[in-house]
Amino acid sequence: MDSLKEIIEKIEEPLLFSSKDSYKYLPLVKNLEITILNFSRQLRAVINMYEEQDLRQSIFRQTIDAFDDTFAGFDNLSLQDKIKRLEKGNLILYKLKESAETVLHNTFEMRSQTEVPEIRDVRFSFEKLALPVRFIKGVGPKISALLEKKGLRSVEDMLYFVPRRYEDRRYVSDIKSVTYGSRATVIGNIVKADTKIYGHKRVFEVTIDDGSGLLTAKWFKGNNLYLKRIFKNGMKVIMSGEVSSYLFSKDIVHPDFEIMDDKEDGDESLLHFKRIVPVYSETEGLHQKYIRKIMSQVIDRYVQYIVSPIPMEICEKRHLYNIQDALRNVHFPTKNEKVEAYNEMQSWAHRRLIYDEFFFLQLGIALKRKGNMLDKGVSFNVGGKISQIFFKILPYKLTNAQKRVLDEINADMEKTSSMNRLLQGDVGSGKTVVAMAAMVTACENGYQAAIMAPTEILAEQHYNVINNWAGQLGFNVVLLTSGIKSKVRKEIYSKIEKNDVHIIVGTHALIQETVKFAKLGLVVVDEQHRFGVIQRASLRQKGLNPDVLVMTATPIPRTLAMTVYGDLDVSVIDEFPPGRKEIKTKVFVEGQRNRVYEIIRGEIIKKNQVFIVYPLVEESENTDMKDATKMADHLQKDIFPDFKVGLVHGRMKSKEKEEVMIGFLNKE
Repeated sequence: MDSLKEIIEKIEEPLLFSSKDSYKYLPLVKNLEITILNFSRQLRAVINMYEEQDLRQSIFRQTIDAFDDTFAGFDNLSLQDKIKRLEKGNLILYKLKESAETVLHNTFEMRSQTEVPEIRDVRFSFEKLALPVRFIKGVGPKISALLEKKGLRSVEDMLYFVPRRYEDRRYVSDIKSVTYGSRATVIGNIVKADTKIYGHKRVFEVTIDDGSGLLTAKWFKGNNLYLKRIFKNGMKVIMSGEVSSYLFSKDIVHPDFEIMDDKEDGDESLLHFKRIVPVYSETEGLHQKYIRKIMSQVIDRYVQYIVSPIPMEICEKRHLYNIQDALRNVHFPTKNEKVEAYNEMQSWAHRRLIYDEFFFLQLGIALKRKGNMLDKGVSFNVGGKISQIFFKILPYKLTNAQKRVLDEINADMEKTSSMNRLLQGDVGSGKTVVAMAAMVTACENGYQAAIMAPTEILAEQHYNVINNWAGQLGFNVVLLTSGIKSKVRKEIYSKIEKNDVHIIVGTHALIQETVKFAKLGLVVVDEQHRFGVIQRASLRQKGLNPDVLVMTATPIPRTLAMTVYGDLDVSVIDEFPPGRKEIKTKVFVEGQRNRVYEIIRGEIIKKNQVFIVYPLVEESENTDMKDATKMADHLQKDIFPDFKVGLVHGRMKSKEKEEVMIGFLNKE
C-alpha cells in the first residue's frame, strides 16, 4: 500500500494539470470526481493503520471529509463552478499535506539560534519553504501567476522578498498641522479628483479633506486615465510624502497612497496603520494592502522553518540576531524601531540578512579562488630579451609603484597555476604600459595575448598605443570590433586562428564563437565593471586556462575590492609618473548642475579641454534623461554657445568618430 505522502502526490498531479495555464486543460479532464474519491478512500485506509488515535489524526480525517465534499458532483458542474471548486480543492490539498506531516512527524517547534536542528527537521523545513506560492492562504492561480512574474515562486522566495522602503504610520498628522518641507502621512476623504492643464502639462490632482484642512496630491507623470478610474469622490485615502506649497495650498507631488476600506476588521487594519508599514516593490495587479496581508500570513506560518547554517560561534562573535526574528522585523518592524534605520537598510534585522548574503557570497568566491589555484595554467619565462627591449624603447622610466605591481604580475605568470589579478590605478597612473609588459612576456613565450575594452572608442585608443609599441618589437597587432566590415573581420578571424597575430585588441566581439585563438596565453580585461563575470569567463574559455589581468580605474578600497573581486589578487598603482597632476573626484547633485557648468566654463577659458561621459546614446522610456545627441545639442545651443561641443558615441561611423577625436586632440 502507498504511503500518505505518495497518495497525496498522486492526488496533486491531476489537480495541478487541471489548474495549469489558467485552467486551459480543465475541459479535457474526465472523471476527476471518481479519481479524487478513490484516492480519499486510500488515505483513510492508511490513516486507520495507525494504532495511536490522537487529535492530529482526527484533524486529518476532517480534512479528507472536506476534500470529498468539494469534489462531490464535480464532473456534472459548469466550467466556472469547476474552477471555483478546484481553487478550493487546491487549498484543502495543501491542508492535507500539512496534516499528513503532523501525523508523520512531531510538531516542529521554533528553535533559538543556539540550538542545532536535526537532519530530519531540516529536511522537513526545506519541504515547507519549497512549497509553491499558490498554496499560501489567499493565493490562488491568478495571484500566484502575478507573484511568479516577480520571481516569487516559493514560500522561501516570499520570506526574502524584502520591502523596498518603510512608511511611518505610527503618527498620522492633521492636514492643518503639517508644515512645508516636512514628510507627513495624512488621512482624508476625496472631495475632488480630475486632470488639470498647466500650460502644456497635464497634471492629475486629488484633493482630500480631513476636517482640519485640504491637501492636494499631484501626478505630473503617470496614466491619468488609470488614476481617474481608481480615485472617486468620497473615498477615504491615506497619502504620504513631502509637503510642498503652491499658491498657499498644501501639496504632495507623486505621493505614496492607499485607498482605505471601511470593511477591514481590526486585526487586518493594524497591518496598514498605527505602525511602521512595509512598502514592497510594485507588482502589477496587486495592491500594497493585499501584499502585506499575504506577507503577514507567510511570516506567521512559515518563518519558523528558516534555518541558518552559519555557525553559532560566528553569529555570537558578530552579535547577529536570530534569523527568524530578523525576517519578522524586516517585514513588520516593531513599534519602537527607528524608521530611518529601516529605510537606510541599516537596522539590526537588515544587518543580519545582509551578513548572511555576503557570508555565502564570500564562501562561494573563496571556493572559486581555491579552484583557480588548482587550475593548471601556463608557466611563462619572464624578463626575456624582448621584454628588456620594450623597457628601453619607453621614453620614460617606470615608477616604483609600476615596478612593484609588475613584479607581482611576473611572479604570477611564472607559476604553473593561472594568474587572476586585479590591477587598480587612477587614470594616468600607467596601467596600460604594465599590461603591455605582461602581453610582451606572453608573446615572447610563443603565446597570443588579448585585451578587451568595453567600448569601440576605448578599444581603438588601446590599439593605437599598443600597435606603436608592438611594431618596434616585431609583434603583429589587430583590432577586432563589431564595427569592422564583414570581409575584413573574416580575414582577422583567419589570422588569429593561424597564429599570424600576437596581440588582439577588441570589444565584446572577442568573445563571439567565431573567434578561435591559436594559442591564447593572456587575457587583459579593461574596466571589469562594464563587463561582468560571464564575459570574462567566456574569453578565458577560448584559451587553455590563460592568465587573466583585470584593469580598473575605479577607486575601490581594498576591503571592498576583496568583496567584489574576491577571486582576484589585487595590485594597486598608487603613484603617478612625474609631471602627472593629482586626480580629484567630486560628486555634485542635480541642484548644483549650474555650478558644474561654471567649472567647465572656467577650464575652457584657461585654454583647457573638457569631456563629458554621458550614460545614454538614445532616449529610454525608463528615464527622463536626455540622450547623448540631444544633450550635446543642448550644451552647444543653450549652455556653451561660445565654445565648440563635439559628440562621439559607439554608433557613429568610424570615420566620423576619428574626425571628432582628431579635432579634440588638435584642440579644435
